[in-house]
Amino acid sequence: MFKFVSFKSLVLLFIFIGQIGYAQVKISAIEITGNKKTRAYIVKRELPYKVGDLVSIDSLIILNTIAQQQLFNTALFLETNVISEVVDSSSVKIKIQLKERWYLFPLPYFRWVDRNFNQWWNEQNRSLDRVNYGINFRQANATGNNDKLTIGYITGYANQTTVRYQLPFIDKQLKYGMGLGWAQFNQKEINYTTLGNKQVFLRTEDIIRKGYRGNVSLTYRPNLFERHALQVGIGNESISDSAFAIAPNFLPNHKKTFSYLDLNWSYSKIRFDYNAYPTKGASTEIAFSQRFSKESNLSAIQFRQVLAHPITPSRFILAESLTIGRTMQKSNYSDRKLMGYGLMQMNGLDYYVVDGNAGTLFKAALHQKIGTYTSKNPFTKKFLPSVKYTFWIKAFTQLGYVYSAEKNKANPLANSLLRTAGIGVDLISIYDFVLNIEYSINQLGDKGLYLRGGINF
Repeated sequence: MFKFVSFKSLVLLFIFIGQIGYAQVKISAIEITGNKKTRAYIVKRELPYKVGDLVSIDSLIILNTIAQQQLFNTALFLETNVISEVVDSSSVKIKIQLKERWYLFPLPYFRWVDRNFNQWWNEQNRSLDRVNYGINFRQANATGNNDKLTIGYITGYANQTTVRYQLPFIDKQLKYGMGLGWAQFNQKEINYTTLGNKQVFLRTEDIIRKGYRGNVSLTYRPNLFERHALQVGIGNESISDSAFAIAPNFLPNHKKTFSYLDLNWSYSKIRFDYNAYPTKGASTEIAFSQRFSKESNLSAIQFRQVLAHPITPSRFILAESLTIGRTMQKSNYSDRKLMGYGLMQMNGLDYYVVDGNAGTLFKAALHQKIGTYTSKNPFTKKFLPSVKYTFWIKAFTQLGYVYSAEKNKANPLANSLLRTAGIGVDLISIYDFVLNIEYSINQLGDKGLYLRGGINF
């Protein structure tokens, strides 16, 4: 985590404030240490000031806090510390102390293919036939420019090859970036329909579904908090004769093969103290997408807002709203998946899915910090002598609704108010590790303990 301004610097600043009141001072220099690989201009891009700026003394501590949070939220550093050092009566020096993360992760890959851990563990009986395994080569900060390279080969439930590269900045003003991606896959099982608001699968001994997708993206970041992204993608997907015989409406064009081109634009404004587990701040995200094909175009819009409001230093309220709407030429199974997929998840409805044309949800939770624990690291004491764990308890409630133009008595959760509530414990640690242990109940009367979370490399 990031550290706060040192006591010595605070004393100097308070003395300085008493001498000159609310006068402005000039930032004479920015000194960066600990960035062994990360280039200095990548660090400076996250700062709310630059050399030569005039800032008021009373705002300097706030600006330093913003700088610490922005640097930590790049996911490049284990620790960030930003302090001000008084040079003379009219100028200060900014000192930035960093501790970099590991950037290279040639990791064995083992992950269930179901929508969440609980579904795989309980409904699918922890079946190893429903697991993907292989290796992912991940190089974060590949050239020191906060660029990310991923090369993966996955087998098991599905065979998949992926290559992705993202470069955040390609211009001298550090506003424009670009990305490239390619993925190919094939699998022997598909989720071809929903019955009782639960997924139904078809499995064979032969490849039943295959496809590829490629994309190129352009990003624009005009300031610290806002981002725009424009992506163009092409893809192809096909299913076998046996799959088509059982699910003729699986693909959008109601045929065995489907090719498309899509255009996606997104905008986000994110200003949190800590992106992985925000306790203060807000975000707004908007996304539009348009798929073009000869037989089945698709238009979609997504709007999401998150607000983290602190009540005390150890207590906060987190609220989230999400709305997704789609219009399609032909009603098909693939395009109708909504609740239970992606961001549209309700805690306590982990075993259910709701298909439809549009959906919305609202989440609210009260979080209370219960303490921290630091343990020594027996493996890499030089690089990471200790690991800090932070614990929070929470109480939450969630509401959702999915509109479906197709009235289907076999899936009664569509066109009805969805409700869940519960309590839980959250564990936060290094590398943006967040583990959620929750006990929840839904409007059907189902009660259970659920586990979710992961680590961000």
